[in-house]
Amino acid sequence: MTTTLRILALASLLFALPFQAQANKLLMPGEVIKSHAKEEENCEKCHKKFDKAAQSQLCADCHKDIGKDLKEKRGFHGRLDAAKECKECHTDHKGRDAKVAEFDHAKFDHTKTDYPLKGAHLNEKVKCTDCHKPEKKFREAPAYCNDCHRKDDKHKGGLGTDCAKCHVEKDWKTTAFDHNKTKFKLLGKHEEVKCAKCHIDNKFKDTPMQCNSCHKKDDKHKGKLGPKCESCHTEKSWKEILFDHDKKTKYPLLGKHREVKCDKCHIDNKFKDTPKVCSACHKKDDDKAHKGKFGQKCDTCHVEREWKEITFDHDKATKYPLLGKHKQAKCAACHKGDLYKDKLPTKCNSCHEKDDKHKGNFGPKCESCHVEKDWKEVLFDHDKQTKYPLLGKHRQAKCAACHKGDVYKDKLPSDCVSCHEKDDKHKGQEGKKCESCHDAQTWNKTTFDHNRMSAFPLLGRHLLVECKKCHAAVTFKDARSDCWSCHEKDDVHKRKLATECQICHNTRDWKAWDFDHNKTSFKLDGPHKKIGGKCYACHKKPMDKKVLLSTACGICHDRDDVHNGNFGDRCERCHEGNDWKQIKMGVVTTRKK
Repeated sequence: MTTTLRILALASLLFALPFQAQANKLLMPGEVIKSHAKEEENCEKCHKKFDKAAQSQLCADCHKDIGKDLKEKRGFHGRLDAAKECKECHTDHKGRDAKVAEFDHAKFDHTKTDYPLKGAHLNEKVKCTDCHKPEKKFREAPAYCNDCHRKDDKHKGGLGTDCAKCHVEKDWKTTAFDHNKTKFKLLGKHEEVKCAKCHIDNKFKDTPMQCNSCHKKDDKHKGKLGPKCESCHTEKSWKEILFDHDKKTKYPLLGKHREVKCDKCHIDNKFKDTPKVCSACHKKDDDKAHKGKFGQKCDTCHVEREWKEITFDHDKATKYPLLGKHKQAKCAACHKGDLYKDKLPTKCNSCHEKDDKHKGNFGPKCESCHVEKDWKEVLFDHDKQTKYPLLGKHRQAKCAACHKGDVYKDKLPSDCVSCHEKDDKHKGQEGKKCESCHDAQTWNKTTFDHNRMSAFPLLGRHLLVECKKCHAAVTFKDARSDCWSCHEKDDVHKRKLATECQICHNTRDWKAWDFDHNKTSFKLDGPHKKIGGKCYACHKKPMDKKVLLSTACGICHDRDDVHNGNFGDRCERCHEGNDWKQIKMGVVTTRKK
């Protein structure tokens, strides 16, 4: 039974297969291209039922080289949009001879391939078929220069097949080889040299790298300094010296020495045992200046920049610091003999005895008064070093104005009149102590305090008055203190109100008077108030003490006395001051006997 079933199943399968192939052929839209013909009856190779999107992957599975490009994102297909399907460009079922991979060669963008066209490759003379042979695929075109340009290789393969290391697509003559990546960098003048100058017959291997291999004829040293020219010279120019004299020798080149040519010191290009002492080269310069008196150690004072520039620090290296004018003095002005044998004196008068205007009266210590900046600038402190401090105008006075003949030892009198007797306008009347009233600032200004030092304090307008206004006779002791003595011409009362002006007036102003009649024994009330400042209404005659002190009514009102003096001159006993007709109530009177 089992065997029978197996035979029936096999027979069914054999019958079904031809029928399926026949069915696929009936449904096919057209014949496929020759290369796909063997798979024509096997639709599943290119199509997946009910999934059109899977077709591109099936293509890549068969065309493995294209599939690899797609996966690695390289080549023409690898650079296309991943969403683009194969059938958009390659449509099959159009017959056995259909061109499913055809494209416009003229419009093809070669930059989308692994070999973008540059330089001469873009020239119109270069055709696609020069690189892409008809019997081969486009992807099989050669990618190395030597594959196409072997006949152009002048190096005969001696430098290998990678021409791109040196040459560019623009032109064979234009090279991009970076010589600096070799063991011999091209610097300076070497950059301008053609390759063939060093690489004879286009031989590039084992080219000598030592300078004298090419420049032996240029060696002015005749080989005496060896073959390592680069120790001193640069590729820029033979004249440009790279040799670091400072680091590689015990004699660093400083200042002017940097500008000196080598053969100035190295005679006949001899570089060993060159003398280092200054005088060896500069003896004639020393003879002009010091004549050998300052020894051979020129560098103690001079620098390499210039002979005239002195670096010797006299302040630190000696016990005699140079200050003021001494800094400007030339060395030879003081050092006239041998620098090391003759010891110079340090006292001022050793050099400046002829400048001493005091003729030695003050001794040799000029620095007590003078400074190095200038003889005229005096350092002497008269205030601290003498008993006579200089104040006011005395500070402006020249020394010789007091110290005649520049003599300072003799003790000068310190009283004012000794020098200013001719300036004394008082002619000696006030004594010799001018400082009692005057200060050293000016004669016109006085320090005399009139309020404390006299019996007549200065108030009001008196503060503005010059001394001579009151002290007309230039005498101060006998000056009067009463107002009338000075102000007689100002007395508008003509002495009617006596000479004691201060009773009514003050020192501020004549017109402003502050006499208060109510503070006297005769108060102004009633009709008397109307009199006000009309003093002459009562005081008609020149006053004396009797009139001034009298308060009796009858003195002024005798003509108003209707009693004809019968009741005496004390009218105020009965009458009110406001009105004569008013009689004081309760007054008991008696007739005058």
